Amino acid sequence: EKSKMAVDYIRRDGIGYVTINNPSKANILDRQTSNDISEIWKDIWEDPDVRAVILTGTGDRHFCAGHNLDSRPDITPEERERIRAENIFWPLAGTVNGARIGADGRLGDHYPQIWKPVIGAINGWAAGAGFYLMLTSTDIRLASLENARFKFALLTQGWVGSGPGATYLTRQVSHADAMKILLTDEPFDAPEALRMNLINEVVPHEDLIKRAEEIASGIAKMPPLAVRMLKEFVIRFKDIPITEAWRVQTLMNALLTQLSADGEEGRRAFLEKRPPEFTGSILQKGDPYESLTDEERARLDEIRREQLG
Repeated sequence: EKSKMAVDYIRRDGIGYVTINNPSKANILDRQTSNDISEIWKDIWEDPDVRAVILTGTGDRHFCAGHNLDSRPDITPEERERIRAENIFWPLAGTVNGARIGADGRLGDHYPQIWKPVIGAINGWAAGAGFYLMLTSTDIRLASLENARFKFALLTQGWVGSGPGATYLTRQVSHADAMKILLTDEPFDAPEALRMNLINEVVPHEDLIKRAEEIASGIAKMPPLAVRMLKEFVIRFKDIPITEAWRVQTLMNALLTQLSADGEEGRRAFLEKRPPEFTGSILQKGDPYESLTDEERARLDEIRREQLG
C-alpha cells in the first residue's frame, strides 16, 4: 500500500518527513498526490509526537512543478464548461475556493497552514502550485544551490490563478520583487530567491536534507504548545490592529504559563542552569482559590501594581 502512495511520509525523532514522490510526473499535484498529501497533513496535525515537519520532493529536478487535476475521461467539453460555470455560483459544501477542506479550513486541502512548523527543502523546480505550496505551507525555506528554480506560471498561462499564490507572494516579498515575478513570469534561481528574502538559506544540494534536519531537530526540542500557538498567532492575527494582536498574544501567553507544564519547566530549567525538557503536558483543572480577606486582597493588589511593566 505504501508504494501506491504518491507522497512518502515517515516519522523520526519528533520530525515528520513529507516527500512528494512522483518524479516521472515532475512531482506535480495531480489528484492522487493532492489527496495523499491532504491526508498526511491531517495525520501530522493530530499526532502529538510530530513537532516539526520537513517538506521536499524526490530527486534533484523538481520540488513540485505544478498542478494537474484532470477530469474524468468521459466528461464532455460541454459538461466541463457547465460545471465550471455552476461552481462560480453554487460551490459544493465542504469546499473553499474550489478546493476540498483539509487540515486547514481557510485554505483548502492543497495549501494548508497547520499550526506546526514546516521546513521547505526546495530540491528542484518550485513552479505554479509548487511555488504556492512553498508560500503557504512552509515557514522556513532552504533551497538547493544547484537545482532549485522558481517560476510563478500565471500570466503565461493566461490567468491570475485559482490558488492563493498571488495573494501570499505580495505579503512575503517587496512590492517591486512581487511585481517582477508576477508580470514577467520569468524563472529565477536560489541566490535570487535569497536576495529577495523569499527563502532563508541556499544550501549545497547534498546537504539540503541534513540542514533541514538540523533546524527541525532544534524546533522539536522547543515547547510544542508554545510553538503551535506562536505560529497560529503570527499567521492568524498579523492583519489585525497591533494593539488587538498584542492583546491576543498576552492571552495566549497567560494560557501557556497557567495551563501548561512547559511554562513552569522553562522557568525552573533557567534557574537551575540546565536544558529544559519540554513535554507539551497540559495541567489538570484544580480547586478554586479560596476567598481573600480585605487585607490579603490589598497585599496582592499592591504586588500586582509593583509588577506592572
